[in-house]
Amino acid sequence: MAKQLILCNCSGTQDIDKAGLEQATGLRCSAVHSALCTTQGDQAAAAIAEGDALICCRQEHRFFEDLAAELDQPAPPLTDLRDRAGWTDDSRSTQPKMAALMAEAAMQVPGGKTLDVISEGLCLILGAGDVALAAAERLKDVLGVTVLITDASDPPDTRTYDVIRGDLKRADGALGGFSLRIDGLQQIDPAGRGPLQWTAPKDGALTECDIILDLTGGTPLFPAPQKREGYLRADPGSIPAVADAVFEASQMVGTFEKPLYVKTEPLLCAHSRASKIGCTNCLDVCPTGAIMPDGDHVTVDPMICAGCGACSALCPSGAISYDAPAPGTIFRRIQVLASTYRKAGGDAPRLLVCDTGHGQEMIALAARYARGLPADVIPLEIPALSAFGHAEMLAALASGFADVTILLAPMTERDALDREVPLAEAIAGPDKLRLLDVNDPDALCDALYGAKAAPAPLETPVLPMGSRRQVARLAARALRGEDDILPLPSDAPYGAVLVDTDACTLCLSCVSLCPSGALVENPDKPELRFQEDACLQCGLCANVCPEDAITYEPRMNLRDEALGQVVLNEEEPFACVECGSLFGVKSTIERITEKLAGKHSMFGTDSAARMIQMCDDCRVKAQFQAKDNPFTSGEKPRVRTSEDYFSKRKDH
Repeated sequence: MAKQLILCNCSGTQDIDKAGLEQATGLRCSAVHSALCTTQGDQAAAAIAEGDALICCRQEHRFFEDLAAELDQPAPPLTDLRDRAGWTDDSRSTQPKMAALMAEAAMQVPGGKTLDVISEGLCLILGAGDVALAAAERLKDVLGVTVLITDASDPPDTRTYDVIRGDLKRADGALGGFSLRIDGLQQIDPAGRGPLQWTAPKDGALTECDIILDLTGGTPLFPAPQKREGYLRADPGSIPAVADAVFEASQMVGTFEKPLYVKTEPLLCAHSRASKIGCTNCLDVCPTGAIMPDGDHVTVDPMICAGCGACSALCPSGAISYDAPAPGTIFRRIQVLASTYRKAGGDAPRLLVCDTGHGQEMIALAARYARGLPADVIPLEIPALSAFGHAEMLAALASGFADVTILLAPMTERDALDREVPLAEAIAGPDKLRLLDVNDPDALCDALYGAKAAPAPLETPVLPMGSRRQVARLAARALRGEDDILPLPSDAPYGAVLVDTDACTLCLSCVSLCPSGALVENPDKPELRFQEDACLQCGLCANVCPEDAITYEPRMNLRDEALGQVVLNEEEPFACVECGSLFGVKSTIERITEKLAGKHSMFGTDSAARMIQMCDDCRVKAQFQAKDNPFTSGEKPRVRTSEDYFSKRKDH
């Protein structure tokens, strides 16, 4: 956490209360400067040299970073106070919001995990001969170029780079690790006089490269192509687009840090059990195809994952969680923003969730050219909007925010949000959540200033702690009371399991496959028990039930009973006819006896039919003692000795 906040009112264009910030945040603040990036640069240098300083200006980040480099100091952390709070047409005090933003910026946030990716510059250029060869001429001196001509062009009169012709059938991988299969591959035959010729076509050729420059103008090789690192596309008819792609390809040589966006816990995954498919949420929503089935669970290819976070928002068990930053960090940021705002004297804050690219720019433009954000709207900038699921929305409301608005970006993946917002609304109640899809700063201001009054925030906020499921339940109980059962959308990850007791035979197949332990057996008698709070509504138990006796009721049961076990079905056990020990289900044993006794060759006699009604131990004993014992064998052969062999010799 930063020890000192370095304040600047940007030439007097915003009001900053040093004493109020110190009291609300508990942090030491500098004097309020007016021109840290120009005439007061020496004071900025002194603060940077002292270390542990948080500078409240993000616009001039280059100046402060260069200053730190000159002083041989690490770049100081920066935050934006002016655009997010100071520049506004709202006449209400911005002091509570400034305090909240400063407290959040001073938090110690763990750094993200990364993976080194090495690109040696092997580039495959796809396209018609004229466009692809022209691009190769520009790249041949900086990259190892191979051109795959996709039309009927003749071989070029150059050997400064490789040229092939064929049909690209498959492409996998990402930057630094693409693998490809080419059918009809033809290479240049360098022998002979006259124009160069193609070799005979060959199917099934395999090759690898680090970069793919696709100038075909056709269907992309990958889903969500703009998210596949190392794969560049351009319209072959647009000279500027091709030039930009060529330049970008030229920069993809060296070692790069690939963020590891998600963390997986395979043991929690509810994808499959015993070849029965259950949850497929992450597989259905992943835009890049980075998630694949891997036995009973799924696996994420970190090289393909683009970090949209949709899988984390929709995962019912926590088997996949966003890790850049982790959900716990988001919960803490939300709580710090809300609690500091209240501590500074604010009332009924509204949360504006936006991304660190488009949303951040929209807020800056709204502050400079429009009305700025209202004084009660607190922005929360996160790297992946799709990862902000129902648990995060509910955590914000339970922390004391009156409502939550999510500002969409043009590239935001909507699939997860379109499911999570209705789910959060069903739990929290109406008029507290909304998606805002605007691309104009004036429209953003109009939407925020003109929004209808939100319901009053929670009078006694709660601290969001635990897993996403735990936070969602905690928030729901705070928002809706502790004695309510809330109906939820059909795809909700919370709910009850309903069992048709007339059809259920208590075979307990559902228990053996339940990934969360929501369905359990009673070891002492035939009984199916259920703990609603643990149920993921993954579908595995219904899919495996041989009697089709299981259905679901999507809901959130806020009563304490959801945390304990209830009996869904029970029957009287059967007593062994020999020893009297209890085993099996009475109705099942009686049904089997009725169907097999005297009607099946194995149970044709009374003694054989009686075995159906015996426990395992007694059944084995009865079989062993029976005349037609299947385990009976003849007398063991006598062990042969040396005398036996010698006697045979004497006889001969």
